[in-house]
Amino acid sequence: MAKDGRLFRTETGGSYSSSAYSYVWQETRKLALTPAQVASSLAARPYDLRHAAVSLWLNAGVPAPEVAKRAGHSVDVLLRVYAKCLDGQQEHINGKINDALG
Repeated sequence: MAKDGRLFRTETGGSYSSSAYSYVWQETRKLALTPAQVASSLAARPYDLRHAAVSLWLNAGVPAPEVAKRAGHSVDVLLRVYAKCLDGQQEHINGKINDALG
């Protein structure tokens, strides 16, 4: 690991260009995914993994303030960007409310 926390660095300790990251990412997708997945938008960019993680945490019931802290967002930004990932959970949420009401 580099002194500044980066996991990937050049032999001299420098940082890679965004085009180098992009090239390696695209080549890695070809090795790790099926041809149909490569043709899709699945994990098209490394950032997509971050989005998937935040969505997973919210859907798992991790409180929004904790997810926001881990993602480096304010709660306001988190909910504005990720509110749509919570769609389709009305039955589950209603059950939680009913449980809380006893």
